Amino acid sequence: MTQLLAAFSALSDPTRFAIVEQLMAEGELPAGDLVEGKGMSGAAISRHLKLLREAGLIAQRISGTQRLYSIAPEGLRVIADWTISKRSFWESSLDRLAAAIESDKTWPT
Repeated sequence: MTQLLAAFSALSDPTRFAIVEQLMAEGELPAGDLVEGKGMSGAAISRHLKLLREAGLIAQRISGTQRLYSIAPEGLRVIADWTISKRSFWESSLDRLAAAIESDKTWPT
């Protein structure tokens, strides 16, 4: 549960969410590429990357003088597992919504 809360907390920030989205779309990237277009200093992005690493959502690899970042699939698996475990709740909620909409159509206007 602690890892799940850390993951959601880390992703609650728009910048960190955008970093994770970028890494998912583009794969492993150097830190410099993650700074571009964010309107932040390298130091600010570095703090975001540290938080994402601590939450287990991204991994860091050092190659020469570069720090390369990539998604840590096991960190995202925690979120996926939690979401899947709630599937029956969402399905029954959607079934109730569909039934309510259908019954509303029978009311005279």
